Amino acid sequence: MKIPDNKRYFRIGEVSRIIGVEPYVLRYWEGEFAQIRPSRADSKQRTYQKKDLETIFEIKRLLYDEKMTIEGAKKRLAAVKRAVSDHSDPKDFIRYIKRELQDILEQLD
Repeated sequence: MKIPDNKRYFRIGEVSRIIGVEPYVLRYWEGEFAQIRPSRADSKQRTYQKKDLETIFEIKRLLYDEKMTIEGAKKRLAAVKRAVSDHSDPKDFIRYIKRELQDILEQLD
């Protein structure tokens, strides 16, 4: 499912439907992944922003599609974050991504 463009904040039920996982899974991931830190509304409900949803989509992809463990997904997210911060020049970042993709292709052969 696609993240709606017309909203800035989402409650856990909406995120659950958009991402395609149960709310308890989101709460679990929130405890496991430092990248997911929803703010709390006055009503104490979690409110997620679009960047949170993008991160959650990536976590779901790593865990469900690539069959990574929680620890493996944490390492991958940390590596990507490091790569982005280490490569402030977009060309360097693209070279890094190409190397990563080549490594994946080699592993698949």
